[in-house]
Amino acid sequence: MAVRDKYFALSATSALFKHAEAKLNTRFAAGSLLIRYVPVDGTMMIDPETVRNLELVGNMSNKKSPHSLFGTINHTFTSMASRLLRVNLLSPITGQSAIEARLDVVEEFVKSEDAFTNVKVSLKPMNKMDFDKLIVSLASSETKPTSTAQGASTRVSQMLNLRNIIKCIPQLQQALSGCKSHLLRIVCDMVSDERIANIDRLIAKSLNEDTLPSKHGIGAVNARVYAVKANYNRLLDVARETYKENVGDIYALNTTLSEQHDLPLTLIYHDTGFVFSLKKSDVTDELPRGFINASLKKGRWQFSSMELKKMNARMKDALDETLILSDKIIQDLVAEILIDVGALYKASEAIALVDMLLSFAHVSIMRNYVRPEFTGTLAVKAGRHPILETLRTMGTLVPNDVYCDDSSSFQIVQGPNMSGKSTYLRQVGLLTVMAMCGCFVPAEYASFRTHDALLTRLSNDDDMEKSLSTFASEMATSAMILGLATPNTLILIDELGRGTSPREGVGISHAIAEALMEHKSFVFFATHFNELSTTLSRKPSVVNLHLSVQKSRPSESNLGMTFQYKIVDGAPDDMSHYGTFRRSRLGRLELARLADLPSDVLTEAKRVSSNLSALHARNEEESESTQITTRRKALLRLRTQLKQALDHSMLPDEELLTYIGRFQRDITRAFLYGK
Repeated sequence: MAVRDKYFALSATSALFKHAEAKLNTRFAAGSLLIRYVPVDGTMMIDPETVRNLELVGNMSNKKSPHSLFGTINHTFTSMASRLLRVNLLSPITGQSAIEARLDVVEEFVKSEDAFTNVKVSLKPMNKMDFDKLIVSLASSETKPTSTAQGASTRVSQMLNLRNIIKCIPQLQQALSGCKSHLLRIVCDMVSDERIANIDRLIAKSLNEDTLPSKHGIGAVNARVYAVKANYNRLLDVARETYKENVGDIYALNTTLSEQHDLPLTLIYHDTGFVFSLKKSDVTDELPRGFINASLKKGRWQFSSMELKKMNARMKDALDETLILSDKIIQDLVAEILIDVGALYKASEAIALVDMLLSFAHVSIMRNYVRPEFTGTLAVKAGRHPILETLRTMGTLVPNDVYCDDSSSFQIVQGPNMSGKSTYLRQVGLLTVMAMCGCFVPAEYASFRTHDALLTRLSNDDDMEKSLSTFASEMATSAMILGLATPNTLILIDELGRGTSPREGVGISHAIAEALMEHKSFVFFATHFNELSTTLSRKPSVVNLHLSVQKSRPSESNLGMTFQYKIVDGAPDDMSHYGTFRRSRLGRLELARLADLPSDVLTEAKRVSSNLSALHARNEEESESTQITTRRKALLRLRTQLKQALDHSMLPDEELLTYIGRFQRDITRAFLYGK
């Protein structure tokens, strides 16, 4: 399932087997090979289903919508930076030193307005440029020479674009020279390569620096025509002069016809040549005789004449000859440039990285993100869902805390429908991906560990493609998760077992939960099975959480619940997943209260119920197995806290002693009183 949607990887693998069969005469029986998918070394594996469910690079509801993690943090200028960001979201890096180096850059941009502004100004002229694609096109064009005017035109345009990018590099180099981050100094060295300056000199020898870039119309054509310097090739100069005369004749014809018919004619250039243009309001009756091929576009008449068509043909011949002669010079220039093509690739990589990190800084400043730490513990204070935050007005999104370490690695999340369980799980996954990409995160404080994989089961849809029901799809995904889980894996599971009966769902969920605990992965397990909070709570690493709900009297416009969207410790004591009251003493009392029973009856019932609940809780606390579980959890928590204090504490000695003294009191209380 991890590779089902990796079309190109599967295609390449299929081609490899076809080659082995056709060229090496090797045959493999069906089902005889064990094939394992291994992600790129140094990156976190994220399967395609997780990419969709977390909306990392696209919105689930609308593919054109910008409301995805990619759309939220993408403020890049260049196409290669946008592509690099997408790659990083799909495969975040796992090397802590590399992540910290990126965070240092983002922090410098956030704290230094001058550095941020200077780099931004230097990147702005490269807006929408794709350096990688341009280099590949030039390199491939050398192996595929063309004698057509269209191919020549493309190569001349590519060389002009290369010149424009290289002209921007010195400004970026100057902007980076004052930066202090180690990674930015490396990037500065990459764009300061002497070979780039040599390429700039080669281009300056052949191309006309006065030619202004233009994307459309006659301006773009003229830029290609006059790209090569004058007096570089005599035949080229003659062809250009012919082209210039033909264009002049066309403009003279336009002036003559305007005066002859007393109409304000203008010229518009298309790929096929010039056409006349006239506002619809300037034509009172019909176009004068002699004009042909008339069409109405956006309130303007466009038309031609036989004489204009002949002039366009002559101009096109001169243009084609000019481009082909220019291309011969460009081909020689490309051959010289490709000797140092490695410097161009390095510069493109450097520009893309700086552009992406500047984008991280931009969104961090705009949304008030904080720098994450990497301590081995997942701890987030007042974390916010990065995508939802862009859809809500400031202050309306409820922040939530997250804490998960080795002593609390399996977290059961409960709450009624629409209380925010799925959003909470997705928030954990999104913040982890952002941090491992080297981006600041929406929170007041954030600490993470590096994970080798992010695995999820968040949707409960049938798999039509593989003819799987909801339950079968759940089991297939669960099998994949169990097969890939390691102690460094982050796993998010939302309501496992909904595709079967409640009894079977509880049993399967419990079994899968126990198997995941054996892997010691960080697991967030949202469930509507209240039984799991009881059957799993005695496991040392299990923590119960729930999304709080405030109850009130139901009415036609009010279901009797106000969702707080706030995560709190402990299992819910009166609400089930579906928003109905659980069949417990408290649940029945709530129903009785809503039925308007006399207050004295309700008071007595509540007193008896509370006494019985307290007695049951006391018996459970005093049971030997419960005490053993409590002590084990306390010891595991103490070990984790002491290790964190040893590895990461920066407190003075006196404060550290006070901090450790609190650990001592907590462990003593756990052993004496079972709390």
